[in-house]
Amino acid sequence: QVQLVESGGGLVQAGGSLRLSCAASREIDSPSIMTIRWYRQSLGKERELVAAISSGGPTKYVDSVKGRFTISRGNAKNTVYLQMNSLQPEDTGVYYCNGGGFALTAVGQYWGQGTQVTVSS
Repeated sequence: QVQLVESGGGLVQAGGSLRLSCAASREIDSPSIMTIRWYRQSLGKERELVAAISSGGPTKYVDSVKGRFTISRGNAKNTVYLQMNSLQPEDTGVYYCNGGGFALTAVGQYWGQGTQVTVSS
């Protein structure tokens, strides 16, 4: 089984930045060979697809983060990053890395444990 591990969450003031990372447990199962998505879950809200990147490079973002968040692959192709700038309290939630499937908006079969992002006003 592929294991995905998220890191980089934390507490930040509104207007600040964080960079989340999603890495596979084994290089042979690198995120470079699968579509990677970032979902977030907040209390009282539905799980939301925030950003996605395909194995070939195309990306997709939810409208609320366009211009502020950037999803990318590392130079080594074994890690996917989510750079989050101009963070707002509404961005608070648990961010989950999801891999597999084909379409950018599909739900893959692999999930990380999540990393908490808290944005204070």
